Amino acid sequence: MTVTDDSARANADADFPADFLWGSATAAHQVEGGNTNSDWWDFEHDPAAPARESSGDGIDQYHRYADDFALLKSLGHNCHRLSVEWARIEPAPGELSRSAIAHYRRVLTALADQGLTAFVTLHHFTLPRWFAARGGWLAPDAVERFERYCRHVGAELGELMPFVCTVNEPQMIALHGYLEGYHPPSISNPTLWKCVGRVLLDAHHTAVRAMRDESAARTGLVVQLPLLTPARDDEACRAFCHDLRSEIVDLHLDGLSPYDGGDWLGVQYYRRQWVDPDSPTLSAEPPPGYARTQMGWAVHPDGLTTMLHRAARTGLPLYVTENGIATEDDDERLDYLESHLAAVARARREGVDVRGYLHWSAFDNFEWAAGWGPRFGLIAVDRGNDFIRTPKASAFAFARVAATGRLDALRGG
Repeated sequence: MTVTDDSARANADADFPADFLWGSATAAHQVEGGNTNSDWWDFEHDPAAPARESSGDGIDQYHRYADDFALLKSLGHNCHRLSVEWARIEPAPGELSRSAIAHYRRVLTALADQGLTAFVTLHHFTLPRWFAARGGWLAPDAVERFERYCRHVGAELGELMPFVCTVNEPQMIALHGYLEGYHPPSISNPTLWKCVGRVLLDAHHTAVRAMRDESAARTGLVVQLPLLTPARDDEACRAFCHDLRSEIVDLHLDGLSPYDGGDWLGVQYYRRQWVDPDSPTLSAEPPPGYARTQMGWAVHPDGLTTMLHRAARTGLPLYVTENGIATEDDDERLDYLESHLAAVARARREGVDVRGYLHWSAFDNFEWAAGWGPRFGLIAVDRGNDFIRTPKASAFAFARVAATGRLDALRGG
């Protein structure tokens, strides 16, 4: 048998095809550090806010990006998701920072130089301080202002962005910031959060049009799709769960199409969630027997297969753009990777068009209101010792799967 025949046989036996994309994800505010012009910086430093601590220097990726990308390449990644920071690019209304654009050009060029396909998020939770002060997503011209920013980025950086993510988790921006109240702007209003969800869906469609005008980037929405379950079998709880599912899942998926909703869809999945209208957090504790992460989330890999099938009804190609576990125990991370990659492989066998998997996260980083405690990364960062990066065993296991397309390679098989 020839080498070509050997390769063909190996690929035929693989769980994932040779052109599958393998990588990890970050967000600018969580890794760059010093994002002082953003609403999140203000939120972290407000004693009355539920944020536990400051993002501070992040993991200093603003300066260390080139070394980080080289490290990811050495670990078998062929793509990477990151965000550009609106608060840096447009520090005042209508004022474009040439320095920030030049910085992100260097960042994306360094990524391309490593042969990593870029997934670039335009809005990953943070807003410029001036935008938030005007009312954020509730301002009457919020979508118009976002469109202007998107056009700037598309015109300036478009050739370096093969994939563009318009808005990261629009439903969670609405839910966490306007109903649960533990993200900015810390509002808890059962009407406003639904309004914001619709504004953000409009913002996505507007961004798709803007990017198509300004660049050749393939543009998509990235949505978190938890598997929602009523905590009790009573009418009120079932109705509440149905309402949440309508806003968190159906509104955004049914609002997309291959024609005007984008070129692809990012699925972000972490947990099964039992919802309860009588709970202050709107959620109940998972039933006994479920493994839980540092975030308190129930580990339920079958839910990823279920939500990939639900997302497939949009008719768009799918990429898993976030999936991971917060844990100090890297053996737990290996178990999580094994079960959730198996869930993706199962969805593919069942006909779902999943074309890539990006783990959350590349590095242990700042986890929003939860602060620095949760450990999501494939790579540890010693923030007290010059931000030294140390790949975990799970990072090398992930590299073996990426190299072979085989799930059994995770354990060295």
